[in-house]
Amino acid sequence: MSRRKAGLFERLPLWLLAAMLIAVVICWEMAADANYTAIFHTVRKGLAVTLYVSFIAYAMSLLLGLVLGLWRVSRSRILREVATFYIEIVRGIPMLVILYYIAFVGAPGLVDGLNWLLTPLRDAGLVDKISVRSLDFTWRAILALTVGYSAFIAEIVRAGVESVAAGQMEAARSLGLSRWQAMYKVILPQALRNVMPPLANDFVAMLKDSALVSALGVQDITQLGKVYSASTFLFFETYNVVAFLYLVMTISLSLCIRWFECRHKRPL
Repeated sequence: MSRRKAGLFERLPLWLLAAMLIAVVICWEMAADANYTAIFHTVRKGLAVTLYVSFIAYAMSLLLGLVLGLWRVSRSRILREVATFYIEIVRGIPMLVILYYIAFVGAPGLVDGLNWLLTPLRDAGLVDKISVRSLDFTWRAILALTVGYSAFIAEIVRAGVESVAAGQMEAARSLGLSRWQAMYKVILPQALRNVMPPLANDFVAMLKDSALVSALGVQDITQLGKVYSASTFLFFETYNVVAFLYLVMTISLSLCIRWFECRHKRPL
């Protein structure tokens, strides 16, 4: 074995090596066992839904969390109080409860509000009345995850902004920049580097929490596994496959995050 290969082997984490060996064994078992093969082909159909829900919800959470985080450090007391109220309330409610609340209370209320706003257009015959059924459960789940995770992302953004030295804002203002120009051009770029690891970890957490959407009947990996196991009674095999798919996604994301952190690590 060459010195270069030996060095690569020494740097390879043992936990990752063990996980790779287990993955090989599981893949071999899936290919050799007819039950595992059937389960895999059934459950993998929900993979696209899981990724779709996770990516859309996280993108929306980032936007809402960024706004709330900036409000938290705003000089306006009203904006600070509104953001703090939202963050503290949402963080104190379990994600599953938020999911049910948005799906069965928030979504109908949103549709009723839109119908009220569109009353003049509806009376003129320009639009039809919106039905609550037009907002499917997939989008209700996305809205719920957005509401839940935006509160946590807002606190990450707040901490990132406050981690930048106060002198940076003063220096930017002394150069003639307005407060928002200084925030956009000076503070946020520096804060972004500080908050990238926790933001990436939140995405991994959201990917796992996306399994909660199965409570609404959304056809993700967990829901398809639940339905298949209930009809075949192969609970052990089915949830082995479900857990394996989630592990592949989360460990892959974690490795990408670590690689990104190493590439963009700030020199001391």
